[in-house]
Amino acid sequence: MKIHFEIVKPDEASSLRFLYQNQPIHEFVWEYHYHPEYELVCVISGGGTRHVGSHISMYEDGDLVLIGSNVPHSGFGLNARDPHEEIVIQIRPEVMQQWISDFPEMQTIATLVERSKHGIKFNGAVKEEVKDILIKMKEMSPFERTINFLQVLHIMGDSKDYQILNEKAIIADLVDKHRSRLQKIFTYVEHYYHEEIEIETVAELVSISVPSFCNYFKKTTHITFTEFVNRYRIQKACLFLQQDKTIAQVCFECGFNNVTYFNKIFKKIINKTPSDFRRGK
Repeated sequence: MKIHFEIVKPDEASSLRFLYQNQPIHEFVWEYHYHPEYELVCVISGGGTRHVGSHISMYEDGDLVLIGSNVPHSGFGLNARDPHEEIVIQIRPEVMQQWISDFPEMQTIATLVERSKHGIKFNGAVKEEVKDILIKMKEMSPFERTINFLQVLHIMGDSKDYQILNEKAIIADLVDKHRSRLQKIFTYVEHYYHEEIEIETVAELVSISVPSFCNYFKKTTHITFTEFVNRYRIQKACLFLQQDKTIAQVCFECGFNNVTYFNKIFKKIINKTPSDFRRGK
């Protein structure tokens, strides 16, 4: 499980990169990655897993999320259902910062950009209003897209109907600085999530003591190592629950040794029981 650094190039004659994607889920790339560009993701309809920073949750009936510069995240096709249709807009941080610094009218957007370090999910009417604008942007020129993107940012910045995804802002420099060490940890969990994972073993893997490892992981990711392992296992469980497996089988195949505890952790992270998730409730 690597943390990929993604190189983003704006569209020709544009400050933005505008992506419209409508393809089968098996063709979707959802690796955990980051990039300096701010990113707005609008899933037109359907459901899947939202993984932004250390926050993992399910979305249904579409999604609208603003992700800050260098905040790690997965593609929103993770655990999604066909058909999956989304619009993604990415913009370089220097462009965004120049807008904010040069125009006093951008104060609302400046506040929005500051919040985006946590990852922001928008709900209700604002989600529908922005989605309608983004769909129309598919047919616009680069100039029209830029003007409408500013309008979208203003609408979101003015809205009170949002949810902060990560309690603490993601410190992008920390993630970048420790990327190699984090990749070792993440890859180990990816390979052994179905077995018992000892913190001592992982601490030894990255050549630090157990207390130092616990402090380091919490400082870098804002969650404990145990929380990370549980979230990764539940992410896998979401995938397995869409297969022909019993809940007990999924529980044990994901590294849990107690069905009651598995149900408790699943409900805490996904906000629904494994049975409800399987039934699409």
